[in-house]
Formats: sequence, structure tokens, C-alpha cells
Amino acid sequence: VQLQASGGGLVQAGGSLRLVCFTSGIIPDINEMGWYRQAPGKERDLVAVIRSGGITNYADVVKGRFTISRDNAKNTVSLQMDSLKPEDTAVYYCNAAAIYSDILREDYWGQGTQVTVSS
Repeated sequence: VQLQASGGGLVQAGGSLRLVCFTSGIIPDINEMGWYRQAPGKERDLVAVIRSGGITNYADVVKGRFTISRDNAKNTVSLQMDSLKPEDTAVYYCNAAAIYSDILREDYWGQGTQVTVSS
């Protein structure tokens, strides 16, 4: 599995960006795809995920501002980010996961794309 993220950049507070993750290769057992982010000096945190069947989950800090979607025909997962804030500044990583149980999962990661929000 290869994941390629695009769409990051520099935007002013209140602006919008759309991240797109292109997936390629055989994707066995993948049942969740999503986006995580890591700010300097901080851990990588979940931003939004979408599971098989279309169920979504968002971090509280992005609810109502970010929207995740998946196009199975194009093998892409996208993150529409609106009303961006300076605290959204981070490297955003695309993720594909095969989740087998609460304690067993296999993760695949893209290379990350920088999102910078200026005040």
C-alpha cells in the first residue's frame, strides 16, 4: 500500500484547504482511512477517520469545521478544512488501517503534508 497526500499549504485564518490522499497497491483488510496531524513538539493526533460503511469520527477540535470523505472508485480520501485556525498548523498524515481488534491493528502512512495557518 502506498499513500500519497497532497493539498497542504499556507492559508490565512478563516480560510480553507482541501487535502487529498491517493492510495495505490493492494489494500488487504483496510477498514478505516483517515487523517492525523502532528504539530512541532507534540504527538501525532487523530483528526478524522472514515470507516467501511461511511461512519466518521472527528476530533472535538475540528468538529463542524472539517469534513472527511472517501471515493472508493478513485481510491482517495479527502479532508475539507474550513474556518482554519492557527492552531490547526501541523503536518497532516494520511492513514489507512486494518483494525482487527481493540489492541491489534496494522497502519499504513503517507509522507505528510504541511498545513500552515497564519493569524
